[in-house]
Amino acid sequence: MEYVLHLPGGDPRTPGRKRAGWAGNESARRNPLTRIVIIGGGPGGYEAALVGAQLGAEVTVVDCDGLGGASVLTDCVPSKTLIATAEVMTTFDSSYEELGIIVEDDTPHIDRPARVVGVDLGKVNRRVKRLALAQSHDITASVTRAGGRVMRGRGRLEPGQAVDGSRKVTVTAADGSEETLTADAVLIATGAHPREIPDAQPDGERILNWTQVYDLDELPEELIVVGSGVTGAEFAGAYQALGSRVTLVSSRDRVLPGEDPDAAAVLEDVFRRRGMNVMSRSRAASAKRVGDRVEVTLSDGRTISGTHCLMAVGSIPNTEGVGLEEAGVKLKDSGHIWTDKVSRTSAPGVYAAGDCTGVFALASVAAMQGRIAMYHFLGDAVAPLNLKTVSANVFTDPEIATVGYSQADVDNGKIDARVVKLPLLRNPRAKMQGIRDGFVKLFCRPGTGIVVGGVVVSPRASELIHPISIAVDNNLTVEQIASAFTVYPSLSGSIAEVARQLHTRKSAGE
Repeated sequence: MEYVLHLPGGDPRTPGRKRAGWAGNESARRNPLTRIVIIGGGPGGYEAALVGAQLGAEVTVVDCDGLGGASVLTDCVPSKTLIATAEVMTTFDSSYEELGIIVEDDTPHIDRPARVVGVDLGKVNRRVKRLALAQSHDITASVTRAGGRVMRGRGRLEPGQAVDGSRKVTVTAADGSEETLTADAVLIATGAHPREIPDAQPDGERILNWTQVYDLDELPEELIVVGSGVTGAEFAGAYQALGSRVTLVSSRDRVLPGEDPDAAAVLEDVFRRRGMNVMSRSRAASAKRVGDRVEVTLSDGRTISGTHCLMAVGSIPNTEGVGLEEAGVKLKDSGHIWTDKVSRTSAPGVYAAGDCTGVFALASVAAMQGRIAMYHFLGDAVAPLNLKTVSANVFTDPEIATVGYSQADVDNGKIDARVVKLPLLRNPRAKMQGIRDGFVKLFCRPGTGIVVGGVVVSPRASELIHPISIAVDNNLTVEQIASAFTVYPSLSGSIAEVARQLHTRKSAGE
């Protein structure tokens, strides 16, 4: 892999190989007065803080809610904890029909399917909050142990830049007191918040956004989920598994419009088969309380009634009130911060990472952006961000994991690639576990056979995608994947089998 050496605040120098054992800019290590201020403590912020402290800088993280940000406190960690309970519920629901398991001798006959276990949502949500806070505290402890300073408050980047290149950041505490920090570099990692429809304002009781669902003590009897992107699909599937009657309102012609079409089709089929009401090409115009119920009005005049409504219609970057434009930081029309591939903004000495950049709304990408920013500023060797090596996962049941080039890239002529898809129904381990839905799909370059992408739809697809990610990141070929031993029987065997099929087709000149 090629690396580019950068000096603090300077321009890229000539490319070169990273030397074994070279641990970064030695002058920065000897100078503990290199001051870095990070506004926002999410994955982009706290990972940057750890790297900055490791490389010898004086790091201050300014955050108003708790380290970990929305990812840990209200988004990724809480939702996946809730989904973990939902996965157990799904297993119980199918345990008799698929595996012959009887729960306390009360499981009904297969001809009379009925739920045999329930969920205490209040207890589930208390666990969700407890784990989120524990994770936030662990992150704070890691940053402070590394030598970083954590300040509770809201940071604002001040206009102008001193002669020595430093900048000022004003921190306003909850009590209104202010402190001004001087920084040689500033990282903006302020994240994003849920988008709202003007006529569907969340009230935290019946009309909810995804940060408010963890305050529920009782399971929604009838839940309307507005939005069929990743967040909407994950919550719709989770609450259906927990026992709610779910209606999913999608403005597009299918669920997960941004994902692999074959994968989205499998998930929508599973949703419908399990009893979910999926309403395609239906845009919500408003949602209002009607007594103890919620009435959602669609743009075509139709109405839907339920006990609760979850709004999952995207997010808005937290870039207002941070002083960005006044400081020379260019924003996109969407409000996101413009950055290059080493996380620099248009303002010298100012970097940005995470959801506020709109690059890729994943905690792993935010963390990488933050680390890259620190490596770049402190003079370490750095590989620019390459989104074609990013693996992502949708935590539905089944899960959908992807990496590299997509089916859309192939269909649109963005890349010439051969594609093979193998249903999991053919996998012996899947048969043993009662897995009926899912597949493995690989994309490889014709001629060379280099793996350039993949899709896995399966339980624990988030774990199965890793060998494909390694292949994409290291330019491995289908021959190399096919020749590696896999356990028999195993779901990972399907990855090797797809690679063998691609090798056969390549050899045949198809």
